[in-house]
Amino acid sequence: MNKIQSLISKYKHLLIYLVFGVLTTLVNYLVYYPLYNLLHLSGTVSNIIAWAVAVIFAFITNKPLVFQSCDWSIKTTLEEFWKFTLCRVGSGALETGFIFLTVDILHWNGNLMKLVISVVVVALNYLGSKLFVFKK
Repeated sequence: MNKIQSLISKYKHLLIYLVFGVLTTLVNYLVYYPLYNLLHLSGTVSNIIAWAVAVIFAFITNKPLVFQSCDWSIKTTLEEFWKFTLCRVGSGALETGFIFLTVDILHWNGNLMKLVISVVVVALNYLGSKLFVFKK
């Protein structure tokens, strides 16, 4: 039991990020799914809209809960949001390019491809946030 507590303590930050990474992915998918499946927007358009909603959700949750950045002054928040969004643009472009190629061009299953690329995106977003946005 002590070994488990030690591991949890050691990787607490990463575990919290994974929880919010999964929640952000869920928000992304909850926006993408109806746009793509019910409104029949293209995979690319659906993904861009879902990405924008997910970025806002992720910033609001990651700033205080994952990276313990508690300064909500306008200057700090805008600077962090700018950097956060810039990092997410990179991973969002990768995700959208992947969706465009696999779903819109190759006509593979849009729901499955969205899940596949989400794993890569969560990892890239963590690295960007940790190393560039909320670095101590």
